[in-house]
Amino acid sequence: MSEKTYTPGEHPDLPPPANLIGPVAWIRKNLLSTPTNIVMTVLAIWFLYEVVPAAVNWLFLDAAFTGENRDDCRAQASGACWAFISERMKLFTYGFYPIEERWRVNISFLLLIAAIVPVLFDKVPFRKFGLYFSCAFPFIAAWLLLGGYGLTPVETDKFGGFMLTLVIGVTGIAFSLPIGILLALGRQSQLPIIRVFSVSFIEFIRGVPLITLLFVASTMLNYFLPAGVTFDLLLRVLIMVTLFASAYMAEVIRGGLQAIPKGQFEAADAMGLKYWPAMRLIVLPQALKISIPSIVNTFIGLYKDTTLVIIIGLLDPLGIGRASLADTKWTGLSNEVYLFVAIFFFISCFGMARYSLYLENKLQTDHKR
Repeated sequence: MSEKTYTPGEHPDLPPPANLIGPVAWIRKNLLSTPTNIVMTVLAIWFLYEVVPAAVNWLFLDAAFTGENRDDCRAQASGACWAFISERMKLFTYGFYPIEERWRVNISFLLLIAAIVPVLFDKVPFRKFGLYFSCAFPFIAAWLLLGGYGLTPVETDKFGGFMLTLVIGVTGIAFSLPIGILLALGRQSQLPIIRVFSVSFIEFIRGVPLITLLFVASTMLNYFLPAGVTFDLLLRVLIMVTLFASAYMAEVIRGGLQAIPKGQFEAADAMGLKYWPAMRLIVLPQALKISIPSIVNTFIGLYKDTTLVIIIGLLDPLGIGRASLADTKWTGLSNEVYLFVAIFFFISCFGMARYSLYLENKLQTDHKR
């Protein structure tokens, strides 16, 4: 049979060669493409062979999941004692929040999810109203957690565990971004007063470690207040964490603004847009898009830095774990505590990182995805 002839441009697409697709091709390209890659692959396989079985045994196969104390765990198995985590799970989650009022924490967490969804995804039904709720959520959550106006008041010294981490982290993330945008715009302002204030604030905050600011918030701030005036410790921490993150966020946004071609500003002027409409409609969307990786990196750093509050007496998950280890029933189980807390932070930070990649791919317009 003679081969069928095709006119130019009408030949059907043929599948790629078998050696260029599939798992074998992926392994050849990514793991065995060069001598260096071959050596690294062999070492990685050896490392996994040595570590993974032992880790699985300690974490699961030889672990104890029930028990009244450390001795019970050791009598059952030679691995991890997860009975300790199980017994203290509510303490890790709620801190010392009153048991009869913990339903308020649960509702706040569900409302947090409802507030985050319309911010992260633009195809949510009734997104416009969801964004209104997202803006109102911090104040609703504050009312639920602190009480008042029909709810039993709860002092902030009862906050702890994962709840405290989420309160500090979400508050810092939610408020640092808008403040950072204003500071970045202020640093580029033509008004000397605004520019000097923004530059001074950013450089001062970025030049001081967060732990120093937390010490100032917890101790020294009281010396500057009038006699008899008290300022809630958690509120002071929230303010300091937010201001600290805002300074770093301002530099991230400023980098995005400087990466925008000058022609974009000129185009906004040519369209007759004033300063704020031009920033809102043309400049800031592009600057934020460029800055997505750095913004998320700043958020992740802020979220992990919430563990520093243990230094000033607030009991985050690490503080709860260390306090629990002081109980003679569970002494010597620090590995389980630190691993448990590490897994919590890894899941949270990994989720933020993956969403950052999703958002970058979604907003990518300069080439085909």
